[in-house]
Amino acid sequence: MAPLTEHRYRSIFSDSTPDERRQNFEDYLVYARERAGALLEHDKDLTSKREQLNRFRAHPVRSRRPLDDPRAFYRNHVVFRDDPATIDRKTLLWTCVYKFARHEWVGICAAWDASPRLVDAKTTVARISRYHLAEEFCHIRYFEEMFRTFGLDHVTWVPLSPVKQRLYRLFPRVPGVLKNSVAFITELLGVTFYRQLDTLLDQLLGDELEARARVRDLLYEIMMDEVAHVGQRRNFLGTGEIRIARRLVAPFFRLFLRDLPESQRLLDIDQMVKDGLTFDYSGLPVGFLEQTWIPSYCRLPGMPGRTQASTRRGQH
Repeated sequence: MAPLTEHRYRSIFSDSTPDERRQNFEDYLVYARERAGALLEHDKDLTSKREQLNRFRAHPVRSRRPLDDPRAFYRNHVVFRDDPATIDRKTLLWTCVYKFARHEWVGICAAWDASPRLVDAKTTVARISRYHLAEEFCHIRYFEEMFRTFGLDHVTWVPLSPVKQRLYRLFPRVPGVLKNSVAFITELLGVTFYRQLDTLLDQLLGDELEARARVRDLLYEIMMDEVAHVGQRRNFLGTGEIRIARRLVAPFFRLFLRDLPESQRLLDIDQMVKDGLTFDYSGLPVGFLEQTWIPSYCRLPGMPGRTQASTRRGQH
C-alpha cells in the first residue's frame, strides 16, 4: 500500500451554504472536464480514461500464480453457491470485487438511461451527471482489467434479481431529499470499500508483486474519481439532509454488505462504518489530495487539493 497522507480537512459532514454549493458545482464541472477529457457518449467513455486504459492494455501484466481453482470463482461470483469458509481468500477477494462492481454496473446502467444526453442537458448538474456516469463505466473497464490480470478472462456482467433491478431503475425517480442522501452514502461506501481493498492487496497478493502493482494502479485510477465523487454528491445536501445522511451511514453500509457473503471473511465492516462517519480526506494515499477534487467548505487554507483557480488554470 502506498504511504498515506496525514493531512486533515474538515469533515465531509461539515455545513455549507447554498451559495457555496452552487459555486462548487461549477468548479466540479471544470475539474471533471479537465481530468476526464471529452465525453464519447455513444461509447459511454471519456477520452482521457480511454487513453489511460489503452496504456494499461499496451503493457499487460498477468499473474504468475493463477487462482488455485478458477472454477470456484465462476461458480460463486454471481451467487455464492459454496461455503465461503471452504474457498481460499484470494478467490474470495475477486468474487467480492465482482459483486461490488456488479451493483455499480446495474446502478449506472439505470441512471444513464434516465439522464439526458449531454447535448440536451440544460443545467450544470445535468452535465455533471453525464460525466460522472461515464467515469463509472470507465471504472467497470478497469475492473475487467483487474480480472484479466489474474487470468479471469471470461467475466461478464449479470443483472441482479428482478426486484433489485427494478429498484435500481426506480431510484433516479426517487424524490431528491432521499435520493441525494443515499447517492452520497453510496459514494462514501465505495471509498471505504476501496481503502479496505487496498489493504487486502498487501495481505493476499504478497507473492505477486508485479500483478499486485498493476491491480493497485487500476484501483487508484478508480479511487481518485470516487474521492471526488464523494465531494460532488455531498454538494447536493443542505444542513438537514447531511444530518440525515450521517444517521444513515451505519445501517446502509451494513445492509449493503450483507448482500456480499465474502464481506464477513474479508472486510472490517465496523472500521468501514467508522471511516465513513469520520471521513475528512485523511488516510488516503500520498498524492491523491493534489489531484482529486475537494469541496471548498471542506478545505482549510494552505491545504492540498484542486482549488477553483488551479483547476481553471489547467483548463487553459
